[in-house]
Amino acid sequence: MSLAQAPAETVVRPGESIQQALDSAGAGATVRLTEGTYAEHLLIRHSGVTLVGDGAERTVLIPGGTAPDGIPELTDATTEVSSGIVIHAEGVTGITLRGLTVQGFSGAGVYAHTTSDLDFEDLVVRDNELWGVYVRESGGVRVLRCTASGSRYGGIALSFCSRSDALIEDNDTFDNAFGIFVDNASFAQVRRNRSHGNAAGVLVLNQAYPGEPPGGATDNLVADNDLYDNGLSAGVEPEGLGAAGPPISGVGVGLIGACRTTVVGNRIVDHRPSGPSVIGGAVAMASSTEWGGGEVADNKVLWNRITGNEPLDVDVSDGLERQYFENNVVDRTSPEHIEGCSSGGAR
Repeated sequence: MSLAQAPAETVVRPGESIQQALDSAGAGATVRLTEGTYAEHLLIRHSGVTLVGDGAERTVLIPGGTAPDGIPELTDATTEVSSGIVIHAEGVTGITLRGLTVQGFSGAGVYAHTTSDLDFEDLVVRDNELWGVYVRESGGVRVLRCTASGSRYGGIALSFCSRSDALIEDNDTFDNAFGIFVDNASFAQVRRNRSHGNAAGVLVLNQAYPGEPPGGATDNLVADNDLYDNGLSAGVEPEGLGAAGPPISGVGVGLIGACRTTVVGNRIVDHRPSGPSVIGGAVAMASSTEWGGGEVADNKVLWNRITGNEPLDVDVSDGLERQYFENNVVDRTSPEHIEGCSSGGAR
């Protein structure tokens, strides 16, 4: 009879090196951080690693020290930009991050690229300059019970994840350009999140960029979320919120060039733009063909409460005949009198 050896566990205390522990522990190990503040930039080089803190707000990672050799640069950022925890090494998969705060980095709080089987749980990702949790070209992504705030672009973002198989659930996002950003990503479930005080609560975007992988945003689910008071102004200042993008403000759910996305059972209320916006409603549907994307088509908007928003609750600027609405409580729409949207239509 043979007994399988249990994965090793390494405990790190403030003043000790997390990076050294990660490198030494190897594949399948757990690295446990005790309460305290750690000043490092981390690169996870081995598969199957679990990095767990003593609880968000108790275990805190901030910038400090020298970045590990070979740490990949953040996509579309200058070389001076650095991220907190990076998962971007050939063949590295199956990473779990749990129970810590990552704050104050000039790039992303957590950055994962070309990997799979990711679990990010009970994290606070705060005041990272560009992104909170930023996942690119990856699949099998679970972001659960995290708080993401204070980033120029997305609090939680999936980019160019053509088969994301993502579950974004029970998170709280605020003070970002986009609370949850499904950017050229498909097969994501965005469920039971709170998104408030951003420029847009949930943005699903299909847009082609020069030098990027093929885009597309299809077969996504946005369900049972509380989206309210997303009225920040983005895309206005050159170095400000949502820099280099079009102006956006006052959006609960934006489906821009998205296909086969279901928006069901959400509460989308009290959106009032504080600046200019190319999107005119709390729920907005528009083509992205002029940006290299595609038509907005075959989406379903079901059983949502969409009220108290200005200037419109629902704005369908393209392809109304290819969308399906049923039993939504809505006061103001464009075009007027969209079937399936009425002030007495749902719960």
